[in-house]
Amino acid sequence: MIFADRKQAGQALAQSLSEYAGRADTVLLALPRGGVPVAAEMASALRLPLDILLVRKLGVPEHEEYAMGAIAEGGSCYLDHALIHSLGITDEQVAAIRRREESELQRRGQAYRGAAAMPNLSGRTAILVDDGLATGATMLAAISAARDMGAAAVVVAVPVAAAETGHRLEALVDALICPHLIEPLRGVGLWYEDFSQVPDEVVTRLLSQYRPGGDHDRS
Repeated sequence: MIFADRKQAGQALAQSLSEYAGRADTVLLALPRGGVPVAAEMASALRLPLDILLVRKLGVPEHEEYAMGAIAEGGSCYLDHALIHSLGITDEQVAAIRRREESELQRRGQAYRGAAAMPNLSGRTAILVDDGLATGATMLAAISAARDMGAAAVVVAVPVAAAETGHRLEALVDALICPHLIEPLRGVGLWYEDFSQVPDEVVTRLLSQYRPGGDHDRS
């Protein structure tokens, strides 16, 4: 165990990102739900705006905990074709799972954003935040989405990650900030004392507090 909870992880991670503090061209993008409490602490410490980038894992049929890919808002999709082929997963199965997760993506977008627009990343530095990386599938989709949305630079910031995944992602982004690259990881949750699920209500509360124009801006 490294962190008491996601809040402490965000506080620790913020210390490694001090060069970005207060920069007008930088935005924190949390991957819901687990990335939001981490990024909220970073937003407070670094005086940066917080928003979300919606992603959904595409789980292996009958073994949903294992990722065969991921989708992100804006249409970005990452598929692990080698894994899909090795497991004999059909195109029809992939399409069905993708449709289901696209529906959940829309539900979460409505729940978390309502009528608010997606963040404008054109010419900005996007810092993508999650509570940890195992396979990295959802982060790969998020990186692609941020690039498609016009981000001038993409930084991945996570408290803990599988070393192999971290090294693979490092080649795809402008910077990878991860204090703890671990092999074997054996699961992100093992490195937190409290890794309980983050309710939708907590996500919406933190976004209302730290999104531009939110309560934190007005305090």
